[in-house]
This record gives sequence, C-alpha cells and structure tokens, in this order.
Amino acid sequence: MTAAVIEARRLGRSDVTVPRIALGCGNFGGVGSSVEWFGRGLDEAAAFAIMDAAWDLGINHFDTADAYGGGRSESTIGAWIRSRGHLPLLTTKTYNPMAAGADHGLAPQRMERQLHASLERLGVARVDLYLAHDFDPDVAPALVVAALERFRDEGLIGAAGVSNYDAAQLAATLDAGRVDAIQNSYSLLERRDEAQLIGLCAREQVAYTVYSPLAGGWLTGKYRRGQEYPAGSRMTQRPDVYADLVDDRVFDALEGLGRLAAELETSMAGLSLGWLLANPDVTAVVIGPGRPDQLDVVAQALAHPLDAAERERVSELFA
Repeated sequence: MTAAVIEARRLGRSDVTVPRIALGCGNFGGVGSSVEWFGRGLDEAAAFAIMDAAWDLGINHFDTADAYGGGRSESTIGAWIRSRGHLPLLTTKTYNPMAAGADHGLAPQRMERQLHASLERLGVARVDLYLAHDFDPDVAPALVVAALERFRDEGLIGAAGVSNYDAAQLAATLDAGRVDAIQNSYSLLERRDEAQLIGLCAREQVAYTVYSPLAGGWLTGKYRRGQEYPAGSRMTQRPDVYADLVDDRVFDALEGLGRLAAELETSMAGLSLGWLLANPDVTAVVIGPGRPDQLDVVAQALAHPLDAAERERVSELFA
C-alpha cells in the first residue's frame, strides 16, 4: 500500500500532535480487555503483519492498553519496535484488571504501578498519551488528575486523558484539572456523545478521539439481514456488546449506506470512516483491523473526503 498523507492535530492544550488515524491494537493477544479472551485474538505474527502494513501506509500512532490481552498487546508492540527499529507514537491506558480476580481502578498507587509496567512491556521511557480507561466512582477525580499531572511532570507521558467517560464525568474531572483528550465509542451507530459531550470537548479544548468507528464491523456490510455471522467476526466473539443492533431499522440504514457508498464509488466502511473525518470536532480515529488488507478503508476514506452535503446525506440514513 502506498503511504497516505494523514492530517495531524494537537491533543488539547498539550504539546503532543497526533495523526487523525491511529492503529488500534486491542486484538493483539486477546479481544480488548475481556479476561476470557486473554491469550487468544491475533498472535504475534498476525499482529506484526498489521503493524508493518500500518507503518507502510503512514499510520505511525499505535493505540493499546495494559489490559488488552492481559498485557500481551503492549508486549507485542514492544517486540515489534525492537524488531523493526521504528518508534511509533504510543497511547496506552489503565483501569481494567490484568487477570481474573486482579485489582482494577484508578487509585494513584495502582496507576503509577501500571504505567511503569506498561512502559516496560512497550520497551520505552515515555508514552505520548496516557488515558484513564474508565471512570472510577471510588476515586475522586482530583486524585486521578493529580496522578496524571505528576506523570507529565516526570516526563513519563506527553499528554493525559480519559476514556469511556460521559459528559458529567468529564465535567467533574475538568473541574479538578486539565484533561488533554478523551477516547470514546462513536460511529454512525453510536451517537450518544453528540448530545452533550462533543460540545463540551470543543468548549474546553479537549481532543475528542474515537474508537470502534465501524461499530465492530457492522458498518462494513459484513452483517446482513437474515444471514449467519461470518466466522471469527465480533458477532461470533462478543455478540452481547452489539445485540441492540440486530434490528430491522439498523438493517434498513445499512442497506441505504450501501447504496450511497456505491453511488459515491467507495465502500461502506470507507464512507463511515469518511463521515467521522469530516466532523471538525473529531481529532482522531482509532482503526482496529483484523487483517492488513482491512487497512484499505483508510485509503478509501482519504481518497473520498466528504463535503458537508454528503456528510448530511449519510447522517440522515441513521437519524
């Protein structure tokens, strides 16, 4: 694949600038943070092939978390860095347990321990962005913000933020101190953040970044009305996460998206990613392919940027 020109944007008030496309590494050695899937997912060879393809395409920002694969995702990225001699921009996160029955949460002592363990697995002295992976109701936001600020001051991280926070949780955290970025699920099929949170981010100079831009494959066209789910797909691995999408109204919208994609001479996935990139309030999008060829969606989206009218046509399909 030919390297793409990917626009870069600054993360909030930090000095860190990232490209608008990042490689999601949640499938390396597992399926996200699900303890029951640790040790499964993509093996090292498959993960290396995806990182090689991403790097060749011009994607130099890799997104992971300490609990992805129970640490296997970070270790695999670290092995790739040593093997290839490349140093991508790195995002990692903490909150979820690293093993069945292990501790979790955002207690400052745990965050410090987890960050140092992440740095060791990645084989680096610093990550560019460090995120609280979920809101912890048992730890005051001021303590979380103070820990992140200390990590910045010590040079262990470049920017700090949160993930999976709603508007009220982000507002409470902003009251306690600085937040550079938030990473939440957002797509044509997951638009809850449009009501309050995206506007809050714009007002407070918090970079809004997106994971699950294709809704677990639902926006690629792989799931069709009345047909069995493809082997190895998210709907065969974690169907409960997407159960509410098995609805005739969703299939109607997806069929409309397919027709519009054909009209615009792109794919459903490329159109869905382009819809996100055409939103000026979206700083960056994390793409988590299962195979190298699935990175073609990036080239498709960049080759067919949507104007305001086209973006509105897409939005209306899922209104």
